[in-house]
Amino acid sequence: MVRAGGREIGVFNIRGTVHAIPNLCPHQRGPLCAGGVSGTIDYGPHTGWKLAWIWEDEVVTCPWHSLEFHIPTGRCVAFDDIRLRTYEVRVTEDGELKVMI
Repeated sequence: MVRAGGREIGVFNIRGTVHAIPNLCPHQRGPLCAGGVSGTIDYGPHTGWKLAWIWEDEVVTCPWHSLEFHIPTGRCVAFDDIRLRTYEVRVTEDGELKVMI
């Protein structure tokens, strides 16, 4: 978690790629990035109508009401029309992370 421009930003390293999202769940403004990170379950014709585990280590779950968000895209897992803003993260030559807001 970092503070930038008066905002709290959650920074996640997913298999060597760094992603950043707001620490604010759009549902009721809960501390999203304090939630657990794992994958999620998918189901439909694209999975042959069988449960499938997807996005391992790419989903953060809001600790208040369990709304899940795909960290790399900001997409809400349950509601396609809800998306978080994602921030570009740059790694400097000396290894420092810069979140572009």
